[in-house]
Amino acid sequence: MTDSDPDLTQPEEDDAPTAAELEAAGQSAMFGDPEPAAKPAEPSPAPAPTAETGQPYRVLARKYRPQTFSELIGQEPMVRTLANAIERDRLAHAFLMTGVRGVGKTSTARLIAKALNCVGPDGQGGPTIDPCGQCEPCTAIAEGRHIDVIEMDAASHTGVDDVREIIEQVRYAAVSARYKIYIIDEVHMLSRNAFNALLKTLEEPPAHVKFLFATTEVEKLPVTVLSRTQRFDLRRIPADLLAEHYGNVCRLEGVEAEDEALRIVASAAEGSARDGLSILDQAIAHADLDTDGKVTATRVQDMLGLADKGAQRKLLGTLLDADAKALLAGIDEQYALGVEPLALMRALMDLVHKITVAQVSGGEPDAPSEEERTALANFAKRLSPSQLHRLWQLLLKGHEEVRQAPDPLVSAQMALLRALHASEMPDPGKLAKRLEELASSGPVPSGESNSPSENAPVAASRLDWAELVERVDNAGHLRVAQMMRDRVRVISLTSERLVYQQADSYPDDPAPDIRDALFKLTGKRWMIEKGDGDAQPSLREQAEAEAKAAADRIRSDPLVKATFEAFPDAELIEPHGNVARVSGGR
Repeated sequence: MTDSDPDLTQPEEDDAPTAAELEAAGQSAMFGDPEPAAKPAEPSPAPAPTAETGQPYRVLARKYRPQTFSELIGQEPMVRTLANAIERDRLAHAFLMTGVRGVGKTSTARLIAKALNCVGPDGQGGPTIDPCGQCEPCTAIAEGRHIDVIEMDAASHTGVDDVREIIEQVRYAAVSARYKIYIIDEVHMLSRNAFNALLKTLEEPPAHVKFLFATTEVEKLPVTVLSRTQRFDLRRIPADLLAEHYGNVCRLEGVEAEDEALRIVASAAEGSARDGLSILDQAIAHADLDTDGKVTATRVQDMLGLADKGAQRKLLGTLLDADAKALLAGIDEQYALGVEPLALMRALMDLVHKITVAQVSGGEPDAPSEEERTALANFAKRLSPSQLHRLWQLLLKGHEEVRQAPDPLVSAQMALLRALHASEMPDPGKLAKRLEELASSGPVPSGESNSPSENAPVAASRLDWAELVERVDNAGHLRVAQMMRDRVRVISLTSERLVYQQADSYPDDPAPDIRDALFKLTGKRWMIEKGDGDAQPSLREQAEAEAKAAADRIRSDPLVKATFEAFPDAELIEPHGNVARVSGGR
């Protein structure tokens, strides 16, 4: 550590800390202050200074940590709420910041601490949403050495004893600041007993104490804690806003970067400003010195391994083109490059998802490079929604199989080959619609039927017989009505006289039962007798013949025929299941 270090200065002798300050400083160290105040003891050796500044290098994620709320990007609703609360003097006693990593939870907690304790350059100011950054509280909090701002890492201080020390200390007023502030990071890591011990103090803390909690897993917090805090959900930062921010960082660093490269970095950050700055730091170091250190899209893609995206799109293309040999070759190529089969399946699913979203929204695909956006847009135009949904289901099933398979590579090959062959199948939606149209068109007319009754002279009497059987059924003679449907082949039917043939499969004569039922129905004596001549099929035989004709007609449709060729064991089943199944393969 050098004497010129602006962040750490040794206290003068006449400014020696008081006993209370030393006690509070001990609390700060005990609770995991990330950057404790300088101690009289000799510091550990600092990293080697850079040649130009003589100062150790600080990574971009630390160097450009927000120091004011105006520098906190993507969280405008939260800043507006805090500003209104400060202006109206409606400050909560506990705040909870939630969100994914790198969106500014801890930075926000420190900014709130500065906003509440800022006294302005003249020392007369009050709480403000725009802390001056010049007064002693602001500078001390920014350097992590303020005696009244205690940071605690709950991941390493999870027990009741750690919380008990907080409870004992909150009774004492702040040493030099307006508020004594406890910042507890990853608060969800506290044990259940620790939470219970904190509840009473959290509900009714002294007026000079504020609690600031930060967590990435808010669902793990007890509802009793959530109900005692004012919650702010920090959002993922949009990629375009991140790209603009990284461009500003590059200008401040004196580094030239292509806009496409910054978009790739922003996309890889997945909404996290800190993650993106770490990637940008690596990209600047990775930049080719022969190009004056310019950060190019090609170099960033190579650094992040995004060059394989082209190979993945090519693999998807071979699958859709039903080129099995090229598909297997592409899988082997990716495996040789170190891509795990499960990661390959996941990458293809991601591509299908992006294509589907682009197709539904009608906008530009979500992709970091122009080349990828163009390729995905072409896929979106080429594929139908049903094809994309079917492909997603096949890949999802394949992903699960690969995850559980003893040989993931073989499983991935088989899963993708199955998806390839399924792409040649008729569209299920069109097939279902065609089946409905065929079914709704009704049975084949009697003149087109192959049944033995197609030229029978008594065809007109068939409806009368069917109506008569229906009347017998409705009168409650269910058994007789069934006999009339199954056993009777009508030769002639006139008023009070029926001449019939009996179906061969029924040996017993149904005439007595039919005669008795018709007498009860009409009050007249019917002549029921067997005869010779052309007879209509029984009502049962007619129904079976019509069902078979309809099935044959549906099965002869080109779309249905193609389905049966793909699935030889498929069957056509009537919607109500009244007739036996008709196999497509036989």
